[in-house]
Amino acid sequence: MKTYLLIPFLAFGLSACVSVSRPAPTAPSEPTTPAVSTPTPTTSLRAEQAARQFVRVVRTVEPVAEAECRARTTNMNCDFNIVVDDRPGQPPNAFQTRDKEGRPILAFNIPLFATVRNADELAFVMGHEAAHHIRAHLDRQQRNATAGALIFGGIAAITGAGEQAIDSAQQVGATVGARGYSKDFELEADELGTVIAHKAGYDPVIGAAFFTKIADPGNKFLGTHPPNAARIETVRRTAATLK
Repeated sequence: MKTYLLIPFLAFGLSACVSVSRPAPTAPSEPTTPAVSTPTPTTSLRAEQAARQFVRVVRTVEPVAEAECRARTTNMNCDFNIVVDDRPGQPPNAFQTRDKEGRPILAFNIPLFATVRNADELAFVMGHEAAHHIRAHLDRQQRNATAGALIFGGIAAITGAGEQAIDSAQQVGATVGARGYSKDFELEADELGTVIAHKAGYDPVIGAAFFTKIADPGNKFLGTHPPNAARIETVRRTAATLK
């Protein structure tokens, strides 16, 4: 396991996708003295405990997720690279993406560690992100986006729209296509994530309590995530079949 910065092109996240562009650094107009924040002993202890918990969960969940990946797929890269996204100023988040060689990456940022209340929640989040890869959601999302762009662009062309209008229609179509099944993808990841967390020795029902701490997106049209209640029910229903 290693720690480095990630700027994914396309990613599935439990709460949100992450895309960052950084401006070039500029020199200050006059010398400044950076503020130094000295962590208190209590803060340092909590950070150390969170780090130890993360390592323990990785050691137990990663082999289960990789075994589940190999059992459910063919010719898929199941060598998960689990990393920490340590960029400052980010809200609590976890996401799944791939590197340039196609290796699956499961990324968790520092604020998430402070948000989860126990190892069960962290294990469920990790299983959920691994499930996105196993269910090939990135590829399916890309295909849906391409299909949406072709359909909307084709309709615009048939109606005699100009080149700029066709381009705009394609962009709208890609967005609609990518989001069209995103709620289903999240529920699929919740279901398989439940299985992975359970097989790793954690309680996914306790883990799903994580949803009670994040904003409920409701059931918005073209929203990317389903209502939290539906997600918790999916976990409970799936977990009931594993006992």
